[in-house]
Amino acid sequence: MTQKDTSVATYPARTAPQERAKRNNLPRYLSYAGMLAVMLVIGIPLYWMVIASLKTNAEIYTIPPSWIPLEPTLANYPAAWQAAPFGQYYLNSIFITVVGTAIKVFFAVTSAYALVFLRFPGKQYIFLILLAALMIPPEITIVPNYITIARIGWVNTYQGILVAGIATAYGTFLLRQYFSTMPREIIEAAKVDGANHLQILVLIVLPIAQPALVTMALITVVYIWNDFLWPLIVTNSAAMRTLPIGIFWLLDQEGVTNWGVVMAGTVFVIAPIVLIFIWAQKYIVEGIAAGAVKE
Repeated sequence: MTQKDTSVATYPARTAPQERAKRNNLPRYLSYAGMLAVMLVIGIPLYWMVIASLKTNAEIYTIPPSWIPLEPTLANYPAAWQAAPFGQYYLNSIFITVVGTAIKVFFAVTSAYALVFLRFPGKQYIFLILLAALMIPPEITIVPNYITIARIGWVNTYQGILVAGIATAYGTFLLRQYFSTMPREIIEAAKVDGANHLQILVLIVLPIAQPALVTMALITVVYIWNDFLWPLIVTNSAAMRTLPIGIFWLLDQEGVTNWGVVMAGTVFVIAPIVLIFIWAQKYIVEGIAAGAVKE
């Protein structure tokens, strides 16, 4: 009589911690998938812009399109620079962006500080008006703003481009919300030490609010740098035009649009903003990291 082998092969079963880890990783994988999708949606047009600036017009119109330039050329860049006075456009855009951003940040900082740390009657109503201003499309204000600028003789001037947009409801709201999260004990301690409001703002509030300040300034820079409609309406000479209008000029002047030249001109517009973001992002990260550390 033979003895039957009753042993059963066993396989390692998943433990409960492994199952929980797998379920906990699912949101992370979904986040990665969403981030990848967003990167593709944003990155593909930018990639196409860059490679199109390195192609000839004939290659751009080739079907099916090539995702790598077959005969890369840099001739589109000097052609774009010579087709429009990009040097003057750069000077105008840099001046308007720097001055406009500085003014907007100043008004946003002082307004937000007053709404958070000062006591005066009607403060809540002013904040409600500020929220209402966020819901008004800027296109609605173009006609009254132009009439006002024209009556005071500021058409085709730097101040005419700047004055209509120096107030910033969004920037004030953003900084007001950030200032509201600051510990009041620090502010009260500074007051006890004899600091006035200007000292509190410069020495205490602004260093703590560095992430919000850099973010607000970066958003403002991008908005002013890319603004097209208002500078187009309020200026009437090439000497006062900005970079986005220069791109439009390239499109308008070409009988059959030379897309390689247009894409090269677009690179001229986008490149400074990309460099500014690369420079500014470290301050945002450092500010957030510093704010996350608690003594």
